[in-house]
Amino acid sequence: MAPSLEAGPESVQDVLSNPLKVAPKLVAPEPEHCPGPESEAAGKADSCAGCPNQAICASAPKGPDPDIPVITARLAGIKHKVLILSGKGGVGKSTFTSLLAHAFAQNPDSMVGIMDTDITGPSIPKMMGVENEKVHTYSGGWTPVWVADNLSVMSIQFMLPNKDDAIIWRGPKKNGMIKQFLRDVEWGEMDFLLVDTPPGTSDEHLSVNSFLKESGIDGAVMLTTPQEVALLDVRKEIDFCRKAGIKVLGLVENMSGFVCPKCTHESQIFQATTGGGRALAKEMNIPFLGAVPLDPRIGMASDYGESFFDSWPDSPACTALKGVVRRVGEELGLEADTVLPED
Repeated sequence: MAPSLEAGPESVQDVLSNPLKVAPKLVAPEPEHCPGPESEAAGKADSCAGCPNQAICASAPKGPDPDIPVITARLAGIKHKVLILSGKGGVGKSTFTSLLAHAFAQNPDSMVGIMDTDITGPSIPKMMGVENEKVHTYSGGWTPVWVADNLSVMSIQFMLPNKDDAIIWRGPKKNGMIKQFLRDVEWGEMDFLLVDTPPGTSDEHLSVNSFLKESGIDGAVMLTTPQEVALLDVRKEIDFCRKAGIKVLGLVENMSGFVCPKCTHESQIFQATTGGGRALAKEMNIPFLGAVPLDPRIGMASDYGESFFDSWPDSPACTALKGVVRRVGEELGLEADTVLPED
């Protein structure tokens, strides 16, 4: 029989509800009548007397995270919190996050923020043209880096002594940094907070979901490319959202064909062998927000930290992106013209 990793619903819910919980490391087997090393009575019950694990169990953290109410209060002024997810690396999550932020910020009445939770691969500061900035501290915490009067960014990149330094951290330390981004950053009154995430369904995603659960996540925008090898991982990400109770606002097919900057002719670089993003959205019963063609000028704008909307407003990719941005706004219950005014 082949090995199986199937887990019961209890274990999945335990991970989703307690993503930061680490079982205490015991120095001896649990004795008979042990109340359990993670119970409220651990280390205090009569049966714990004389047990070699008593001090370990008594000092282990118990109960709800006391920082959750602090985070909820800190984020009370943010109207909409949106996760950018995929499950697959290299599909353009960070690029799309930066584009979405620039699009929202085109409305001068909207305040927009980006929280970069890709701890080991932060690229948002480069794409937003602020990679050489530093975080400022004050008595109330940290202030995000401002790209424009109505657009701010927070990333671990701002804290590195050298921008090329590798971040070699295990899960708990990454989770702690994400908590600081939410608990200690003065985001202020804001219309949109976009959370850029790394690939997968692991530590960073669990932490964000756990920390934001009380303050509320409006939903997640899924990103994919047309080929089946990307769709495979996006299906897993959608399953993660459903198990975690995160609304999927919709799916965007990125790099959907290549548009020649000279003649604007479109070619299919990544073949949609199984129907691409549109078919996946129908299969998973989620909204299809649109398809964005592969345009090398998007990469160029990201490298130079410029707004693609300002640099190439008449390009086919820009037109497609504006359609996607308006659809995201509609899924958030907003008027499309309020989110991104017509030119």
